[in-house]
Amino acid sequence: MLAPYRRLFSRPGTVAFTLAGLLARLSMSMTGVSLVVLIAERRGSYALAGAVAAAGLVAVAIGMPLIGRLVDRFGQARVTVPAVLYNLVPLCGLLLCVRLGAPDWTLYLCWAAGSAVPNLGGMARARWAHLLRDAPEDRHLANSLEQALDELCFMAGPVLGMVLCTTVAPEAGMLAAGGVGAGGALLFAAQRRTEPPPADRPDAAAVADGPRSPLRVPALRVLTLTFLSTGMVFGALDLTTVAYADALGNRPVAGGLLALVAAGSCVAGLAFGTLRPTGPAGARFLRGVAAMAGLLLLPLAAGLGGAGLALLGAALFAAGTGTAPTMVTGMTLIQELLPQRQLNEAMAIAVSGIMIGISTGSALAGTLAEHAGPGAGYWIPAGAAALALLIALAGRRHLGAGPRPSGRTASEPTVSGTR
Repeated sequence: MLAPYRRLFSRPGTVAFTLAGLLARLSMSMTGVSLVVLIAERRGSYALAGAVAAAGLVAVAIGMPLIGRLVDRFGQARVTVPAVLYNLVPLCGLLLCVRLGAPDWTLYLCWAAGSAVPNLGGMARARWAHLLRDAPEDRHLANSLEQALDELCFMAGPVLGMVLCTTVAPEAGMLAAGGVGAGGALLFAAQRRTEPPPADRPDAAAVADGPRSPLRVPALRVLTLTFLSTGMVFGALDLTTVAYADALGNRPVAGGLLALVAAGSCVAGLAFGTLRPTGPAGARFLRGVAAMAGLLLLPLAAGLGGAGLALLGAALFAAGTGTAPTMVTGMTLIQELLPQRQLNEAMAIAVSGIMIGISTGSALAGTLAEHAGPGAGYWIPAGAAALALLIALAGRRHLGAGPRPSGRTASEPTVSGTR
């Protein structure tokens, strides 16, 4: 299954930026569970932990598209380095406030202040799109690889964060995430030869009459709303699983359970990349969302039935296999519908939708974990996946998966100048 991926790395510089980006994204996967465990341990409240995480993610969701626009304009390295160094300040402030027993509002303030987060996953995908601009099948392969690497991070990150928080100190996970993230991002920015040219350079393929915001493309709006609901799945699934394991007296196992979700998605992503794409990407996207909605009924059944951790883990692994094809095809659609000069901003908007969804799902799941049985929280990811399917179905004509808009073909952009 891995053999087709080898040809991607025959291009100079691809191994270096991939490994550096992987290191940076590992820290992001550590942060969520590390923050929840830190606040729950020091302040004794899952509701507060979920709310603080939600505030930070909303702030990042607002800031990330702005950072993406700057990256498109000035280049990845010139924006990434100052943004990464700045974000170390609010991280240190949060740790100090938690350690010193500062009021709860200071936690919200510090975590929301760290909003200048570069979209490293989007930047890596933008590099692949630039390098493989004349090889669409290889772009599908590269997007599948990047999704698998994301999931690999989310296998290792929660486990590493949980181990550090429970065996070293509650603050250890956040400290490690900050150090690893900053180092990886700076190494990624140093890989200049694979960096796409910014839009203001003479050799960039800029189109003067394009839309000022990628959100003027209807398909991106549909994808962003669908990803927002998918983010609710991720946020609620993470926090509910931590609370479920804690209720059974096995909190350290929660990281392993979350890793099983990512493992299922990683395997599915690698397998999906080896398949030759058939039919419109919009139709493939709809099938992926439908599969995700169906598979998320499994952890709901296990949680409501009071299943043990082993059975729940199997259900979470199966549920994870439905997310990768959806994410891979969604990112492929963005690359097809948006020009290179707006690619970082467009993918940052999509990821921001996911983050807003994660924050909403985390807050809802944290509240439900304190006022209902531990398994009841799995209603939220199941319902969010169903909502994602409804949104995708409602906007299928913009994705090229339904009746074609009047006067256009399925392959034409929906806004003048977007191709």
